[in-house]
Amino acid sequence: MKDNNLLYQSIGDDLNLGTLDNIEVIQSLWSNYGELVRLNFKNKSVIVKHIKLPENSSHPYGWNSTLSHERKLHSYQVEVNWYKEFSQTADKRCFIPKGLKTFQSKNESLIVMEDLSHLGFKTILKEADKTQLKTCLTWLANFHAKYLNIKSENIWKVGTYWHLDTRPDELEVLEDKELKSYAKQIDEKLNSSKYQTIVHGDAKLANFCFNEDGTSCSAVDFQYVGHGCAMKDVVLFMSSAVKPEDCQILQEWILDTYFEALHVALSFYHSSINSVEIEKEYRVMFDIAWADFVRFLKGWKPNHFKINSYSQSLTNKALEYIKSN
Repeated sequence: MKDNNLLYQSIGDDLNLGTLDNIEVIQSLWSNYGELVRLNFKNKSVIVKHIKLPENSSHPYGWNSTLSHERKLHSYQVEVNWYKEFSQTADKRCFIPKGLKTFQSKNESLIVMEDLSHLGFKTILKEADKTQLKTCLTWLANFHAKYLNIKSENIWKVGTYWHLDTRPDELEVLEDKELKSYAKQIDEKLNSSKYQTIVHGDAKLANFCFNEDGTSCSAVDFQYVGHGCAMKDVVLFMSSAVKPEDCQILQEWILDTYFEALHVALSFYHSSINSVEIEKEYRVMFDIAWADFVRFLKGWKPNHFKINSYSQSLTNKALEYIKSN
């Protein structure tokens, strides 16, 4: 901790923040790869994502392998790149904290960013009502519209943490033979969709911070940001923010809410693009994106609560579509 104190004080010196008053550990990173901390300085506070490679990593579900380790390493490099390359041009329509400083060595990385709690985004939710669901869906719609057709070599070639090419171990043990046999075609269909954008890649409810009344939000955690079909984010968000028993009931409302916001966002960012055509393609991709996510879940943790009658029904629809097209 003494070494960390010196390191963290150097951040204050570099950014002219004054004396380091105290360090608040917000949480440990996945598989003990470091910590997320709030540094309270004399002049202001900042958030630091401090990635420090462990001597012995442990995975909560037993997925320890060289590939898993390399995937996490690349994800942290991507996040450093994201805050360096993209966060400075963020806007209020899809707000994210700005990166203030990054540092990298062989076994350590630091991302220093704005403290959202001082920018009006203090609330993290475990459950969301329709107001908060709409806020996140609107954020996603603006994010997808803003980065439509944008390419970068410094983020994941294909975004999301469950992308097929990065999950061969999970595919190998997948017991759903039909889904396994069509996994590549599902992946290709998503990757070849006409309207590619940048996806957040881990757009779960826990990665959104809200203002007091839930009408505005900011996203965090960009380890798996990359290129892809926007429906991947919508599917992951819905699976995290809506109870399985409510998914069928809310599906139409969620998609309509997202697309209503997407039309407005596209008129702002890309006024010449036909948003009706984009919606038509994305609605087809919704089932396929869900099947892609279920493929990962069934291999990774077959008893996961997100594998249920609703997700299976969408997977079945996607498989029928793939077979007939």
